[in-house]
Amino acid sequence: MNLLCYVQKFHRDLPETTVFAYGISKEAATVPGPTIEALQGVPTHITWENYLPKSHILPWDATVPTAISKHGGVPTVVHLHAGVHPPKFDGSAFAWFTNKFNETGPAWTIPTYTYPNVQHAGNLWYHDHALGLTRVNLLAGLIGAYVIRNPAVESKLNLPSGSEFDQHLVVMDRSFRKDGSLCMNSTGDNPSIHPQWQPEYFGEAIVVNGKAWPFLKVQRQKYRFRIINASNARYFNFSLSNGLKFTHVGSDCSYLSKPVTTESFIMAPSEIADVIIDFSTSLTNEAVLLNNASYPYPTGDPVNNLNSKVMKFEISPNKPTKPDNSLIPKTLVNYQAATIKGASKTRYIVMYEYLSSTGLPTHLYINGKRLEDPATETPKSGSTEIWEVINLTADNHPLHLHLATFQAIKISELENIDEFKACMSKKNDAVACNVADHATGKLAIIPDYEKTWKNSVKIMPGYQTTVVVKFNLVENGAPYPFDATAEPGYVYHCHILDHEDNAMIRPLKLVK
Repeated sequence: MNLLCYVQKFHRDLPETTVFAYGISKEAATVPGPTIEALQGVPTHITWENYLPKSHILPWDATVPTAISKHGGVPTVVHLHAGVHPPKFDGSAFAWFTNKFNETGPAWTIPTYTYPNVQHAGNLWYHDHALGLTRVNLLAGLIGAYVIRNPAVESKLNLPSGSEFDQHLVVMDRSFRKDGSLCMNSTGDNPSIHPQWQPEYFGEAIVVNGKAWPFLKVQRQKYRFRIINASNARYFNFSLSNGLKFTHVGSDCSYLSKPVTTESFIMAPSEIADVIIDFSTSLTNEAVLLNNASYPYPTGDPVNNLNSKVMKFEISPNKPTKPDNSLIPKTLVNYQAATIKGASKTRYIVMYEYLSSTGLPTHLYINGKRLEDPATETPKSGSTEIWEVINLTADNHPLHLHLATFQAIKISELENIDEFKACMSKKNDAVACNVADHATGKLAIIPDYEKTWKNSVKIMPGYQTTVVVKFNLVENGAPYPFDATAEPGYVYHCHILDHEDNAMIRPLKLVK
């Protein structure tokens, strides 16, 4: 698979836009990149080759920890989000490489990655993961969908299928200049500290499958949409204008145990929602997919007229061309239950934002440490752990662990939070600061459509979220069929990309 500089037209009223794109050739390059389909248990081999230019098309900031080429070229590396694979195929932030492998990062080994696809069938996506450049490389277009299929499971469920009735919707926000070029603010919120870096990127236009505010013609029957939030920082609260509902069958890479019907639902950056929309029940011939999530989420600005609309479904007034024989079954897939029982260890993970004298963010850390600091999260391969994740910022953070699958089981409000913060600023130890005595407030509700094994979990501000983390195969609890303890290890991080780059990311090193 090639990584190329390419031009793409995002809207009929915009000139062409220069982007970075995935594709097997320059003619076939697209944003998002080609959807890769794999079979459960059958390995996929991909050679990633960089043909990006000497210079980036977007402003980047060398004052955050960044992969920098000494001889020119855009560093990149590919991470299969939600993939279960050996460390050398994980797309380490330090495994970057430039055009034709002229330069490589310290963790780079080989150009061909092997994805064993040993996990259960489900939805994944692939994207850039280069150190300090993830936000600009994804914004430039390095994004694509990946699916692991199990025909036996899919035929049994009999959900909508086929290229017309089973589709990806890769949703992201972007801003464009009048000349069509991507627009990203080149001045940081603390320019004397970070000349370019800002805490979040929000675009005015909502882009779906490479088109700004598109429409899709649909028949009056059930459709399955695998929705990927590929935005840098924007949360979405989706609803439909004509009262149609969503039936959730999966979240991230896992099925739910049974379908869940909602009128709206919230997606954080990197999350995947697997939903059914039944257009046969529509009383109108169109439906607009809407968004009303504030930005930053949950306490930021309200959406405006531009980013409150996502896309339009144009619904045929006629009967389907063929009978719709698909079903929404009463039950879906049951995996091992998420339980504290049998967990080998409890860890405390604290998210904190650091401010300048002007009160604006300078950087974000997890447990007060950088990515470059030695790993403190060293779970045993094959184990299950409890992570108590404490959010002391004003933002909701999507926590993503590489390799592992996990599930929130309890969300407790922190009481006397200022007292707890004051203690943490001195001791930086949640146990020493008696977090158990603070996480005693009201419990937040975990939506039913998120009650499965996930790859990103929303961490609410001012709350402690109890997360069951499995470092083994979810279907049967078996150990990974490869050495997960090898170098260069894995990472975990916030998936707001501007946070991840500066520097809400930590090493995750499994041990035997």
